[in-house]
Amino acid sequence: MPGSDVRVTRDDSSPPGYVSADQLAGVSSYTDATLQACSKSYGSQNEPAVEIDPRNSNVVIVSSNDYCGVYNDGADADGAPIASGPTWLGYYRSQNGGGSFVDSLVPGYPDDTSSLGALARVRTATAGDPVIAWDNEGRVFLGSESSGDPAGTSKTFGDVFVARYVNSAGPDGATPNDGKLFAGSTVVDKGSSAPFMLGKFNDKTAIEVDRSTSQCAGDVYFSWSRLSGNSTKGIYFSRSTDHGATFSTPVKLTASIHDVQGPDIAVTGNGHVYVTFRQFAAQGQQTDAVDVVKSTDCGKTFSPPRSLTTFVPYEYVDQLISGGTSRDCGDGPDACVSGYTYPRNGTLPRSSADQADTAHEWVQIVYEATVPGSVAPTGTTFGSIDSSGRGGQASVYYARYDGASGKLTTPARIDPETVGHQFFPDISVSNGVLHAIWWDSHNDPNYSIARPIGNDTSGNILPSLDAFASTRSASGGSWAAVTRLSDTTTNPGYEQFDGRQVPFAGDYLWISSQQGLTYGAWSDWRDTVAGVDQRETTPDETGSDVLQCRLPKPDGGLTGDTCPRDGGLDQNIYGDFAP
Repeated sequence: MPGSDVRVTRDDSSPPGYVSADQLAGVSSYTDATLQACSKSYGSQNEPAVEIDPRNSNVVIVSSNDYCGVYNDGADADGAPIASGPTWLGYYRSQNGGGSFVDSLVPGYPDDTSSLGALARVRTATAGDPVIAWDNEGRVFLGSESSGDPAGTSKTFGDVFVARYVNSAGPDGATPNDGKLFAGSTVVDKGSSAPFMLGKFNDKTAIEVDRSTSQCAGDVYFSWSRLSGNSTKGIYFSRSTDHGATFSTPVKLTASIHDVQGPDIAVTGNGHVYVTFRQFAAQGQQTDAVDVVKSTDCGKTFSPPRSLTTFVPYEYVDQLISGGTSRDCGDGPDACVSGYTYPRNGTLPRSSADQADTAHEWVQIVYEATVPGSVAPTGTTFGSIDSSGRGGQASVYYARYDGASGKLTTPARIDPETVGHQFFPDISVSNGVLHAIWWDSHNDPNYSIARPIGNDTSGNILPSLDAFASTRSASGGSWAAVTRLSDTTTNPGYEQFDGRQVPFAGDYLWISSQQGLTYGAWSDWRDTVAGVDQRETTPDETGSDVLQCRLPKPDGGLTGDTCPRDGGLDQNIYGDFAP
């Protein structure tokens, strides 16, 4: 059951700070400017992934998009630290069942010259979209999208890679050392370098390992979305039969579908592989739906896509004052006509399967959607249904797909609460029990289907989100009464990105369950220091501006933020035990 929340990311000058992969594994005492910056950055982290070692539930690995190294390289002529360092993949390790963590970065970031960093062999300056999976022999795999050009141009490479950590003593080593030694990274697919994602750009990763006793045991499966020219999308898949050292030539799973995103991978107890993903309404030929493909030969070939269920999405959209539409709104070029401030969201299904269950071929699926009958005009340019100014209540839905029979249970709400929006769900299953997590605005004092979460009618922001969870038997029955995981209701409306002008919360939460332990992780703003944006002569809202220090210049302008390490960017990953 939930206890006190644990702060996973400790980028706040608390010893020992961020340690290198070399230090973590006892290889050397290596450190560098990026790790030193991370140890005092009070920076941002979001999009957490968490997985528990199936051999030892005391070993818990969390990852995230980690911005701690962004200010690692001096200041400009006005004394404002330069945002030239990497956004990278965090590696946070617990050996006491999630009670506390040691923080590190996956090797391969631009100025990493460590001995283990030489094994990374990635070619990009940024990495994100973290995903994690364990095998049964002490290896943990971290997948990532990676894009930035090390030369500093606007080109985005759009690669995807998998990093692997092993037990230094091998599969028979003492399990507290599982997943502790970095063993290298493998680029699974390369994008094409072009400005602003206009080439081939790989995005939204998923990973799973076959931990069953099937003929596919030990295979590593990796899937992702591919954008081409920032429009055409497809879901791709690759497999590794040598523990992540090499991967097969990617195959497209969605040749017959126009617009897709967000794969997730589930492996059933007989070794069959399922990839679920979001299908978007597009070109009048398809609707918003959860789709699935299936492989019965260890991921070599897949069935054609099948639409399992349609839904009305819950996805913010508004009109920018500068023209066009946007999924998120804030200040300056990110300001919207409605006057609201909010981070983007979106409906992406998540799926899981109990690999110990050889009696069933069940795939457990969750997704967020708009509750039927709740749709109404918002009265502004803001909408959560489409760009026509309509909103509704968001709720988390669950359905079980039987891959053997091809039948799907009727999707139903996990928590049919009448107040609050629910989104970003995840699901895990272990020992015949389902565990679900999501963000919930049940405690939002400004709740309305007509406005984004946390906003009042004037666009002022209050803390509005908590992580909630529930559980039930995989075989059926009702979901248990929901449990609040987070101890503090948090404010996702802080403008910490794009020059302190727009919020960003990432695109998912995560939950993992093994050996009777269940652990959830989420992004959190309880440590963010609020402030005043000196660029605003007339503040347009309260509750969204973060601490920043901009000094007058002789030409009448203002400097950049001279105090980015003082807490205004302090977005963190928190975790807790879950039912």
